[in-house]
Amino acid sequence: MSVAPWSYSRIKAFEQCPKQFYHMKIAKDYKEQYTEAMRYGTEVHGVAEDFISDGTPIPEKFAFLKGPLEALKRRQGKKFTEMRMGLTARLETCGFQDKDVWWRGIADLVIVDGTKAWVVDYKTGRNAGYADKGQLELMAMATFKYFPEVTKVHAGLMFVIAKKFIKAKYVFEDLPSLWDKWLASFDRMQIAYDNDTWNARPSGLCKRHCAVIECVYNGSN
Repeated sequence: MSVAPWSYSRIKAFEQCPKQFYHMKIAKDYKEQYTEAMRYGTEVHGVAEDFISDGTPIPEKFAFLKGPLEALKRRQGKKFTEMRMGLTARLETCGFQDKDVWWRGIADLVIVDGTKAWVVDYKTGRNAGYADKGQLELMAMATFKYFPEVTKVHAGLMFVIAKKFIKAKYVFEDLPSLWDKWLASFDRMQIAYDNDTWNARPSGLCKRHCAVIECVYNGSN
């Protein structure tokens, strides 16, 4: 048995707290609450997708998106919005819902122009100071698989509220070291699954942001 299919969010959830990950993602005896921030993020993503895909006018409440989205829309290349990607354990492309899917990811925007590609992920957080480029790495790695002609990926986290664009660049030669890094992360999660060992990892999030009430650290810190 395998803990796959995995994704960036699953890896990060496991690293934050294996016990919480187990209850939320494996046993599923607790449900993640759909917050107002999550609802707002979903709405922003929908506006961006509609505008880039077919030019649907941007609602007045999201007028601040107009400049950044128009710049992306003007960029030359074939555009793919909310692109669902899947890879098998052999790192071959497959459908997002295929039985043999091993890794999954959804790219907010992929633009392919010859041997170059751009990958953009929209963020609605108000602080870009702790931006994690790990998601960009995985999206770039999958982009190289889905578009074999691409040799360079320009990627960015677009913080639409904070008005920051966190950039990264990846070349095809980066792939071996990137896969080594993420496979090591996956292996740690798989070992926990194989041994059914899910140790709690207390943090400042335990008090207000953890639904797993049976954990000894719940309500602390």
